[in-house]
Amino acid sequence: MARVSSRIPHTFDAFRNRSYRALWTSNFFSYISRWMQMTMLIWLVFSITDSAFKAALVGFFGMGPMLLLGIIGGLLADRADKRRLLMLTQLANVIASIIITILLFTGTMVYWHAYVVMMVSGIGWALDMPSRRSIVIDILGLARVTNAVALDSLGMHSSRMFGPGLAGLLITLIDVKGGYVVAVIFYSLSVILMAAVTLPEGRIQPVIGNTASNAFRNLAEGFKYVRSNNTIMAVVLITIFMNFMLFPYQQLIPVVAVRVLDIGPGLMGLMLAAEGFGALNGALVIASRSDMSYHGRVYLYGSLLALSMMLMLALSRWYGLSLLVLFILGLGTSGFGTMQGTIVMLVARDDMRGRALGIMSLAIGAGPLGALAIGAVADATNAPTAMAINAISGFILVALIGLFWKSIRQKMVADTSDIEVEAGEKGAEQQVPRSDEDTGQKMPAAD
Repeated sequence: MARVSSRIPHTFDAFRNRSYRALWTSNFFSYISRWMQMTMLIWLVFSITDSAFKAALVGFFGMGPMLLLGIIGGLLADRADKRRLLMLTQLANVIASIIITILLFTGTMVYWHAYVVMMVSGIGWALDMPSRRSIVIDILGLARVTNAVALDSLGMHSSRMFGPGLAGLLITLIDVKGGYVVAVIFYSLSVILMAAVTLPEGRIQPVIGNTASNAFRNLAEGFKYVRSNNTIMAVVLITIFMNFMLFPYQQLIPVVAVRVLDIGPGLMGLMLAAEGFGALNGALVIASRSDMSYHGRVYLYGSLLALSMMLMLALSRWYGLSLLVLFILGLGTSGFGTMQGTIVMLVARDDMRGRALGIMSLAIGAGPLGALAIGAVADATNAPTAMAINAISGFILVALIGLFWKSIRQKMVADTSDIEVEAGEKGAEQQVPRSDEDTGQKMPAAD
């Protein structure tokens, strides 16, 4: 095993750890299933109802639980057995997908069933997202967090390429019900692989502080902490605007495909796959960087690039140009998606990391509200107009945050205000675990 690990390029350094490999693969199957499910259900609902708003509601129900449960997921990440939580949420996805598959095969499904199954998926996503990210530190320590999260983003962006593309192909070949069978298989594989993840001894946290008063106190402390940290606050604000203004465009891709570009489900899937391919390439470049210091610049400028490309997409009337624009848009979202959680994990205090990630999940909850808004505007006008309005508004707002919250453009500095250093550098070395679980060797102090 050591001989195999020594041949792994630096870009894939985190894969030296066996548990991380199992976690990454489990996440990949989960991500690709989620994207397949989203693509198939948006296409199905739009085909049944011919309504951009009702199609956008699929995204609303898929992300809506973030508004209510995202911060709870952050509390669970700080205080629960993350591995068990991830297995339970994936098992719920398996059950929901089996039920929808049965409804499809029996011909008893109506369009609002899509909202129910996406809500189940969204609840699981809200509860486990902070744990899905923070468990990386439990496995590897802070030393390789940028590489590990970049590789996880690589898997997420790969799923954004393969998931919609595969969904579009399956809709063309064997209809939505056949595609759902594949999604059920992928969700099941995710559960099995998560069972293979093991955490180093001493890093599994028991569930504690489960009274209502403790929960509310922890929530209040999390919000207070985020407000006090300018860097994390900037990340949260950009996350809100990106999820409200940018990402809801994905709900309108089937509408654009049919009404603007006059194409079918196969080529529609390739449109979403083009964005995923761009994001995949961007994440791969980021994972290859071992000397990154200005994480916030990648996050900020990637967000601005994605918003500008969304405007170009709204203006495009040619399929080939739309594919190119979506590829570049994906490059931008890779900077946003990879650095979003990385910055929080690098900057946040150890005891506040999970709650900060939970507030990040709450910020991501702006996505369903954005889906409602862009769907309503698209029904009142048209899909390109709705995307153009969002792109221009989002670009201005994100640029202002980058201008006034200057720390997002500076080097990332870890918050160690809760650490009482009694012995100089010795105390500082004890702030966070720096060891590699496979080799037992001391890791560098910073990524």
